Amino acid sequence: MVDPCDLGIRPLNARSLVLSVLLGLRRPALSARALVDVAETFGIAAGTMRTALSRMLAAGELAADRGEYHLAGRLLERKAAQDIGRRPAAADWDGAWWVAIVTATRRDVADRRAFRSHMANLRMGELRPDTWLRPANLVAPVGDGGLAVVRGPLAGEDPAALAGRLWPLPAIAEQAAVLLALVEAALPAVESGSVAALSDTIGLSAAVVRFLRAEPLLPPPLTPRPWPPDELRTRYRRFDAAFFRLLSATVAATP
Repeated sequence: MVDPCDLGIRPLNARSLVLSVLLGLRRPALSARALVDVAETFGIAAGTMRTALSRMLAAGELAADRGEYHLAGRLLERKAAQDIGRRPAAADWDGAWWVAIVTATRRDVADRRAFRSHMANLRMGELRPDTWLRPANLVAPVGDGGLAVVRGPLAGEDPAALAGRLWPLPAIAEQAAVLLALVEAALPAVESGSVAALSDTIGLSAAVVRFLRAEPLLPPPLTPRPWPPDELRTRYRRFDAAFFRLLSATVAATP
């Protein structure tokens, strides 16, 4: 059985609260005052939040414009990947795969880390070092001087078996089932409109979003049926709508 702690459901620090709030908003931008007031709702001191904002600004995770902080840099790609994960995989798939092979002979640690994050956001699976694949039902990485990308059907390999090598599908299904049960249990409190429900469930909301950002969005023929992440997406839409109303009301209440 998956322990909820293993899913990242834990108290948020100042930085993770900023990320959870901004990534959860349709327009990912808030004033410093609003972020500080939201932080205090979660028991985080104003000074702690201001320090976190300064550090995130210096690190290029946030940008400041017209009195607001908004997501910047790689976090914009992360939000795009997160938003894609809220929608189910397309049912139509022609059987083609993307294959991406790193051709660069040398990359520093920072470049390798950034590349792996980019591949994860595109939901590519790593078959072996520097060789990445996925069904061609999502957009492909952009080929450049250090990356060769091809598209085509598989030969000599069962697609479902290959998907099982690239992603731990049983573990993904189990995680989705655990999150689904937690969402179901938390839904009445979130829909009640109680401010207390916001602090009680933001960790769960962040965990679901994190899961859906990483879930590979495989075509239906490549996953067991039923596939628990699909049910989680459906149920989370209702949870997310109520959570967004509550979060928006809390932000709007800040002077």
